[in-house]
Amino acid sequence: MSDKILRILMVDDHPIVLAGLKALVQADPGLQVVGEARDGRTAQRLAASLRPDVVVLDISMPEMGGAEVARVLLAEQPECRILVLTVNEDRATLRQLLDRGAAGYLVKRSAADELLRAIHAVAAGGTYLDPSIAGKVVGGGAQGSSRSSSGPTLELSERETDVLRLIANGHSNKEISGRLAISVKTVETYKARAMEKLGFKTRVDVVRHAVSKGWLPDR
Repeated sequence: MSDKILRILMVDDHPIVLAGLKALVQADPGLQVVGEARDGRTAQRLAASLRPDVVVLDISMPEMGGAEVARVLLAEQPECRILVLTVNEDRATLRQLLDRGAAGYLVKRSAADELLRAIHAVAAGGTYLDPSIAGKVVGGGAQGSSRSSSGPTLELSERETDVLRLIANGHSNKEISGRLAISVKTVETYKARAMEKLGFKTRVDVVRHAVSKGWLPDR
């Protein structure tokens, strides 16, 4: 996607917040805001007609909440990348969104610094999870669920560990490729091997592991 102008749909029910987020996105020459919505039903309708690359989606909205919008959009357009915006930091909702296929989430207070990076990360096929609440979302009672029941996990190589750590911190495959001076395909191979060794199935498993290892910086 590096040579392509990414098409972005902005969704937030607060007009001032929406205007601020839109201004941030429009400042990036690689991004184009193709639509904006202030409620869930309008967001669903616009996404169906505009086919954006990324939907920046507030989860607390009238008429149709962000969680329901995400569920419908991912069912209708599985190729669409959804970046969830949150203020409430509701653990159950965020976990549900990630498990259903949302590409990441961003705390609104971090948007000024992180929104553009988060959009590019998810558009490139990566995952963005705001480190300030990642531990709250993936920590806790499901610690054993991320491991395969088929036997003990295998130890990761140094490179597999590097790739997994960068993924957990929200970097796209392309960014990891540049940082580690390896091809994107090699990044994908290391990621697949690491997840297989650890018995991981979802991005939540990866971040839970990162939290337990202390890989995510505090904010």
